[in-house]
Amino acid sequence: MIYKSYIVEQNINTLENSIVLFYGENIGLKNDFKNQIKINHHKTFIKKISQDEILANKEIFFSEILNTSLFDDKKIYFVDQTTDKLLDIIKEIEKSIDTQKIYLFSEILEKKSKVRSYFEKSNSLGIVACYPDNDIAIRKIIQDKLKKYDGISQQILNIIVENCKSDRVKLNNELKKITSYFTNNIIEKNKLELLLNITVNENFNNLKDEALNGNKIRTNDLISDTVLENEKNSLYLSLINQRLLKLTEVQEKNHLNNLEIAINDIKPPIFWKDKPAFLIQSKKWNKEKIREIMNKTQNLELRIKSDSNIDGRILIKKLLVDICNLANA
Repeated sequence: MIYKSYIVEQNINTLENSIVLFYGENIGLKNDFKNQIKINHHKTFIKKISQDEILANKEIFFSEILNTSLFDDKKIYFVDQTTDKLLDIIKEIEKSIDTQKIYLFSEILEKKSKVRSYFEKSNSLGIVACYPDNDIAIRKIIQDKLKKYDGISQQILNIIVENCKSDRVKLNNELKKITSYFTNNIIEKNKLELLLNITVNENFNNLKDEALNGNKIRTNDLISDTVLENEKNSLYLSLINQRLLKLTEVQEKNHLNNLEIAINDIKPPIFWKDKPAFLIQSKKWNKEKIREIMNKTQNLELRIKSDSNIDGRILIKKLLVDICNLANA
């Protein structure tokens, strides 16, 4: 039985079949379906298993699926990496499965795929194609997730759409960052660009982090390798100041002399990828050091804005050297 993905997205309970196959290249959509199933069955035990594990232990899998107990009569199985190799096993269990549910997840399946064809022709099995999202679908997801936020303009939508490149996995990550950052439910364009502008900021963020870490060798290497753009000097200074403000917040929250607890208390939270570097920096920087650098960034921003002849890129690189030296002081 073939289901349209957009209908299933609206109501996951549309899937009444005991065995359902999700296939296609849209990893983000398949992840969303998994999350919806987990939410709908939050009291049910869910077991994740791969096709290879099933093929290696068929008897154990059959026994587990078909033999239920009084205390554990219902389970849900997520089976990843499904291919035609699993078809014979599916045929064996589909008529005997009772309270259990099996959700199979696969990559792209061509029309000649045996398992795809079998599910499409079956009246008792379900199949959902997860094709790439188009621009309209991406915009709808953004609008639905941010409907409680003020400031959502066409320009804001365009920024988010352009940044995720129709990749739902990246879109979901970006939306998590947005909802974590804009805790007042008001989205500001300048702050959003700063938050999402990963392609511009990535190299500079690496340089900034190594300087704040006090890593002289890496800082010198990155200063030589990183290309700064003159028109983005204010952005670079803002990125430095944002991190300094976060470090200040940690110092203020560190009442128990436990930096990891203090870091976890920060709102909005530190992005998980940034936590290792942030922990190192929290150990290196105290309020006096932070205040000294913030005075330098403010003075430097005034100089750059007041004199168009100044090459701000050189001054920012000099600032990063000063930051690196002070981190080790």
